[in-house]
Amino acid sequence: MIRLAFTILAGVLLGLVVHLVSVLALPRIATQDAYSRLTPMTKENAVTQLALADPNNSPMPFMDPAFAIAICRYDLSGGPLKLKVPVSQAYTSLSFYTRNEIAYYAINDRSAGRKVIELDLMTEAQHNALPEDEEVTAADRLIIDSPSTTGLIVMKALAPEPGLMQQAQASLAAATCAPQTDAPGKAETPRGRR
Repeated sequence: MIRLAFTILAGVLLGLVVHLVSVLALPRIATQDAYSRLTPMTKENAVTQLALADPNNSPMPFMDPAFAIAICRYDLSGGPLKLKVPVSQAYTSLSFYTRNEIAYYAINDRSAGRKVIELDLMTEAQHNALPEDEEVTAADRLIIDSPSTTGLIVMKALAPEPGLMQQAQASLAAATCAPQTDAPGKAETPRGRR
């Protein structure tokens, strides 16, 4: 009787260890993560709109059919990125993920408080290398520090009614995600003032 109880206990413990190891290792060994799935259909450091959610043929699982979705697959090894996303009529959100699908930042149109969500994306080292500009305050620019050099930015625009989907798609089509050509965070001087 003691042998049977010991065998059952050993089997349960072995099962728990195997389960725990497989659950913790799966994200690292999975080959069809979001980044890998989106690589063939997206350009690096550019905005790519995804097809609308379709139950039979969806590029990503659990896509909401009420949202137009665009992706910016970024690589910061060449320098910081400038991201501009016009706000849609109903709701617009941006979510930032590392290459390993760890979410590290999110912003929506309500928290941005502007007609265009505009920000600079860079690594912490690139941020530390920026010169200090006393005329530009933290309210003038939004700088996001990415914990990795590669990752994804997911942009979503809500279409509260099916007839408004084209407007949601148009707002994401006007979005840009490109390497910076000027100094990050520099505010343009309005014309007529120097």
